[in-house]
Amino acid sequence: ESRREWLLDKFGFEAKRTGRAKNFKVWKDDNHAINLSGMIDIGGKADYIHDNPVDAMIVSYPEDYMWSSAIDYAGGKGLVDITPWR
Repeated sequence: ESRREWLLDKFGFEAKRTGRAKNFKVWKDDNHAINLSGMIDIGGKADYIHDNPVDAMIVSYPEDYMWSSAIDYAGGKGLVDITPWR
């Protein structure tokens, strides 16, 4: 990667400047959580994500893709415990 040294320099500088990291600082320290429930269609976004393996012709149905949570919404049990929103 041509920007490797540049990125390491920036992350190292930020670690020294803030004193909140030993070698490199990547993430911001602040957290501004906001409630998105009324702002975006979460179900639509999840459906879009679940349909990606189908669109890529990896599987025929979203719930057939083993790395997807779509199986949980189809009445099955996926690899990770989730709480479906609908």
